[in-house]
Amino acid sequence: MKSILGISAFYHDSAATIIIGGKIIAAAQEERFTRIKHDSNYPFNAIEFVLKYSNLKLSEVDQIIFFEKPFLKFERLLETYVAFAPKGFKSFCMAMPIWLRDKLFQKKMLLNELKNHDDKFTDESKIFFSDHHLSHAASAFFPSPFNEAIVLTADGVGEWATTTVAIGSENNLEIKKEIHFPHSLGLLYSAFTYYTGFKVNSGEYKLMGLAPYGKPIYEEKIINNLIDIKDDGTFRLDQDYFNYATGLTMTNNKFHDLFGQNPRDAKKEKLTDFHMDIAASIQKVTEDIMIRLAKSLKKEFNLNNLCLAGGVALNCVANGKILKEKIFDNIWVQPAAGDAGGSLGAALALWHIEQGNPRIVNPKDDMQGSYLGPEFSQKEIEDELTKAGAVFEFTEEENLINKTAEDLANGQAIGWFQGRMEFGPRALGARSILGDARSSKMQKNLNLKVKYRESFRPFAPAILREDLSEWFEIDVDSPYMLMVANTSSKKNIDMTEEQKKLFGIAKLNIKRSEIPAVTHVDYSARIQTVHEETNPKYFKLIKKFKEKTNCPVVVNTSFNVRGEPIVNTPTDAFNCFMGTELDKLVIGNCYLEKKKQNPLLKKDYTKEFELD
Repeated sequence: MKSILGISAFYHDSAATIIIGGKIIAAAQEERFTRIKHDSNYPFNAIEFVLKYSNLKLSEVDQIIFFEKPFLKFERLLETYVAFAPKGFKSFCMAMPIWLRDKLFQKKMLLNELKNHDDKFTDESKIFFSDHHLSHAASAFFPSPFNEAIVLTADGVGEWATTTVAIGSENNLEIKKEIHFPHSLGLLYSAFTYYTGFKVNSGEYKLMGLAPYGKPIYEEKIINNLIDIKDDGTFRLDQDYFNYATGLTMTNNKFHDLFGQNPRDAKKEKLTDFHMDIAASIQKVTEDIMIRLAKSLKKEFNLNNLCLAGGVALNCVANGKILKEKIFDNIWVQPAAGDAGGSLGAALALWHIEQGNPRIVNPKDDMQGSYLGPEFSQKEIEDELTKAGAVFEFTEEENLINKTAEDLANGQAIGWFQGRMEFGPRALGARSILGDARSSKMQKNLNLKVKYRESFRPFAPAILREDLSEWFEIDVDSPYMLMVANTSSKKNIDMTEEQKKLFGIAKLNIKRSEIPAVTHVDYSARIQTVHEETNPKYFKLIKKFKEKTNCPVVVNTSFNVRGEPIVNTPTDAFNCFMGTELDKLVIGNCYLEKKKQNPLLKKDYTKEFELD
């Protein structure tokens, strides 16, 4: 059967995917191996992993496809600098040598890199290039559970496109419309990420998490000055306020004067009510644009299914709003919606569109729960833990599940490392930190003592699918934590008049529901539905926790600290365990208690990783 290796690299979130006979076999992001968050380098380790997992040498792979076209990207760069000249000359001078040395002749560069995996690989004709937004769209449509769908892709920028609409039907996918650079919803959101003092291309989640603390009082200012939004959701940005097209920053002085403050220096300045209102305002504008786009697309193409990809599709609040509006019967979001997923989409596009291979639609979806990364045998786990100096006990599965559920019920924070690693930015119960959703202290403790990150950031509930509608105002599968919905009014605790008057971070410590650790300040939650068929061990654990507590919800957050990629190996997991205030580590059939570990192995993780 024909094998295709997909590669995404050189912007952010480099990754590799292998498909064989159209089936997704393995996929992983480079950051998990190098421990450099959002690593954009050639994904050598990720490619090594997917080859090894597929039992293939590179010379045995039939085709290799890169997720975008470098020449088109270079054309955009040149045309942009010509259009804005003489502005941006400094940025132009910095960019050109890199392009002329590395990026423009990417086929030759890729060939040289690929030879490092296998010196028998010499066939340049095996290398293909996809279109950036087609790669995104293919990653959303082909693994989806739909025969046909509208596919909406929105991100920062690909080659030229920033937003595209495609129609998928069976094994065909055709892009119908595009919005081009510099008009970009992703870059608009990133401009506000930068303005509030967070890191572009990684801090957008924080802006989304901060938004419910504020009020959208700057919404009109954004709409009247920065962006012209048409009735159908299409838009144009006024470039007088931005610096990203030609400069080295996202915003300029005109932007700062409009809102009355300079960008926040995260190292020196605390978040204020102003930043919360700014976050609330840009989040509201983003949601409104996505809803308008969805409504106009439904009206124009009259299909019942919507697929989403691109970085903007990771805005799970906006996704939840589209779902709530009932515009489409069904929505499916690619779990690796950012550039990492481009490696998967490029491979599937080559298989189905270019080569015309038929598609068998899986009614659940074809992502296998997104558990597509490395896994470790019990022996490998024990060998790594022994080498690291860990003290552990081997425990049979039933006892392990029981003990861990008991620990969770007692308010302990658990490092949970099982099976294949997740593909995409979310931990989904394979490389997770788990806690008791009923605890009113859990959210603050996990943020400050385990993750070493801002106290305002919300955590996701993982819930047994069969109990979903009892606890949340939603009744559709959300296995990838990409839908936000409100907690059920039956589970909520009404706020007092005094509490309603509170503003900003003062809202944080109010108990809002029976599951306060996962209920955000606006009663919303980013939900993960847990399914027995994709992750039986995780399912059993939550079921056991429910037996003990009558609550089918646990806190699930990624197994890492702020600024660190999600753990990949048992050694990564043990290091993170010893660098944080996690109480227990459950890894394969090994059960570790913090108090039994050698105190000399304790690590200072507070300064280990650069802040994101």
